[in-house]
Amino acid sequence: MGSKKPFLVALLVHAFSSGMILLSKAAFNMGMSTSVFVFYRQVAGTIFLFPFAMIFEGKNAKPLSFLTFCKIFMLALLGITLTLNIYGVALVYTSASLGAATLNCIPVVTFAFAVLLRMETVTVKTVPGIAKVAGILVCMAGVVILAFFKGPILKPWFHLHFQPHRGDEDDHHASSGKKWILGCFLLLVSCICWALWLVLQAKILKSYPCKLTFTTIQCLSSAVQSFLVAIALERDPHQWKLGWNVRLLAVVYCGIFVTGVAYYLQTWVIAKKGPVFHAVMTPSNLVMTILGSVFLLGETINLGSVLGAILLVISLYSVLWGKSKEQNMGNLGCLPVQDQTEYCSTQAKETPDSSNPNPRPSLSA
Repeated sequence: MGSKKPFLVALLVHAFSSGMILLSKAAFNMGMSTSVFVFYRQVAGTIFLFPFAMIFEGKNAKPLSFLTFCKIFMLALLGITLTLNIYGVALVYTSASLGAATLNCIPVVTFAFAVLLRMETVTVKTVPGIAKVAGILVCMAGVVILAFFKGPILKPWFHLHFQPHRGDEDDHHASSGKKWILGCFLLLVSCICWALWLVLQAKILKSYPCKLTFTTIQCLSSAVQSFLVAIALERDPHQWKLGWNVRLLAVVYCGIFVTGVAYYLQTWVIAKKGPVFHAVMTPSNLVMTILGSVFLLGETINLGSVLGAILLVISLYSVLWGKSKEQNMGNLGCLPVQDQTEYCSTQAKETPDSSNPNPRPSLSA
């Protein structure tokens, strides 16, 4: 069960993220501002996380230096504030299907950053290395199919209409001219920021391993940054009001279960298995989002989405299989540290130095 725990936790994180996409889309369909939404969810996440950070890590937390705080502040700006706001604007200029498909470029970009920073290695002369590269290529093929191939519409047997689907009219309006090109560029920028955020988290966590405090500082920093962004972009006072509707539900859910719980679990997975392991689980988010949008929001699904999702699942298991095989090969190549120490001490006892029956300790040791 211990070896499966990071996999299950990463799957739970992406399940929370899938719920975020569905509720966020419902809130945006009601006219909620994306920048105001990001600010409110970060405030809710900070309020939720702060008591837990004080209770579990308050006294035992590692002292936070000014340099480390600046790194976490800039990390929140890159991976949360900029990523979420840019992604929201990109969805306005493009379509929801392209936005969901582009998220699956994150494993590719994360893997590239991890290789450049020497956190991951690729050996194409071995079967596990070929599997990892093939998984990334299959992932890219799945993204292309999702973005450019629609095919016939597949209607489910049943679904629950929580909101009316505006569908093709919105997609056609979003796909016009220069806004579509700008939206695609912004989607790529948001994926690069997210992938770089995952990689840099792993580096900062090595010097500051207090995950709850780390996540709380990120949420608080992003809340301050998002407030400045929202004030600059949104001047309508009605956009800042929350009623007892889907908008409030989306803010509370995203603040507690995504910004609070999911971000902490994400840092735990990254600390245990690295950023690439978490990133290659992203296709599961797409599969759950497609199912939720069909059966809960009453949206239509086409053959291209199904084929693309299948390829993304294949790429997921291909990369995971390659990483697990490489870890097994590395474990077989050497003894654990404790075993090596015991082995060396045993050998030293069995082969004493006969020329010096009373050896004295060396000063150089």
